[in-house]
Amino acid sequence: MILVSACLSGVECRYNGTAFPCVGLAELVSSGKAIAVCPEVLGGLEVPRLPAEIVEFRVRTSQGEDVTDAYQAGAAAALRIALENGCKSAVLKARSPSCGSGRIYDGSFSGRLIDGDGLLAGLLKQAGITVYTEEEYAVRIEKSGGEFE
Repeated sequence: MILVSACLSGVECRYNGTAFPCVGLAELVSSGKAIAVCPEVLGGLEVPRLPAEIVEFRVRTSQGEDVTDAYQAGAAAALRIALENGCKSAVLKARSPSCGSGRIYDGSFSGRLIDGDGLLAGLLKQAGITVYTEEEYAVRIEKSGGEFE
């Protein structure tokens, strides 16, 4: 079983109320091979919402509001879902304060990236679940001729 950022499967749950559909992920979800989650929504945040980035170990909106508690609650809920369903891997939205893996925005809301993980990506990695961004997923699909495990 694969955990997938809901926005990548076509759910309009991103901060700006849009989806970021990624080829094949909606099909994996509809076929029961993947589970779509949005940690921000699971944490009680609305759609749309202000953009947020990690600033000095806290998640803050572009207006300075601390939304760390909601992000932590959503990440914990998504981790529980992953563990309950035996997920061994995850495909998460790159650069997000929840789902970003390896590189996230630096907290200045300028588009600058730094090394780091979003809250959910970090929890999944600690739990031994392999995390891919949608960009890494696309490369793996292309190289494998359409298969992803």
